[in-house]
Amino acid sequence: MKLNFFKYQGTGNDFIMVDNRSLILSKNDTTFIRFLCDRRFGVGADGLILLEKPSNAGEDFKMVYFNADGNESSMCGNGGRCLVAFAKFLGIISDRAAFTAIDGFHEAVIEDEKISLRMTDVNQISKSENNFFLNTGSPHHVIFSEDVTGKDVKKEGAAVRYSPQYMERGGTNVNFVSPVDNDTFQVRTYERGVEDETLSCGTGVTAVALAAYFSGRTSSTSVTLNTPGGELEVSFEPSGDEFRNIWLKGPAKQVFKGEITC
Repeated sequence: MKLNFFKYQGTGNDFIMVDNRSLILSKNDTTFIRFLCDRRFGVGADGLILLEKPSNAGEDFKMVYFNADGNESSMCGNGGRCLVAFAKFLGIISDRAAFTAIDGFHEAVIEDEKISLRMTDVNQISKSENNFFLNTGSPHHVIFSEDVTGKDVKKEGAAVRYSPQYMERGGTNVNFVSPVDNDTFQVRTYERGVEDETLSCGTGVTAVALAAYFSGRTSSTSVTLNTPGGELEVSFEPSGDEFRNIWLKGPAKQVFKGEITC
């Protein structure tokens, strides 16, 4: 069987997109999904995303996300934004979207070639010395330092991801952060499932923005995050130690389309 696919990227975080409304691709075929994401033997991507028929009335589609290791994973912010762009390409939506992902309901707005995605509310942030942990649809460990330029993100990130602190709960993503100014931060992220640094991580920069505000490193409720793959924006409404109305904003573009034998 021939599988048609599309490749999208959001600030360098790249994804294979499949229109799976007819259920042509099995969600249980971990080996094939891992093959598709392989950068040498397959298409190559940080993950694969299936667009499927909505499960709930009033929604436009459902998002099913797999990491590059072939396993279904937690929420992917940049992937969600790219999927909204894909849905527009398919003619499913125009400039607004409503959909369900593994972490629940999301809405999105397309404006001036940028896509804003509403993230889930965050009710808790844990602090340990200079580090923070929170779940923004995916688990994230945030480490603030003076300069992240010379960090060995793969080595240091893996050490945290596989530490006893996190292994019992399936590991964590790890973000290394340094301030640029009051409302701008530089971010590098180690992603579990990819098991390496990615050029950008949407749930990661969301976690960074909230942790920066929570720890008093910024007084702004609209934060700019510079990643190796480009610039993202996160806005939010703080309510005590909780955060509501969280939006992740940035570009999402189609790179190419193709066909591959299943």
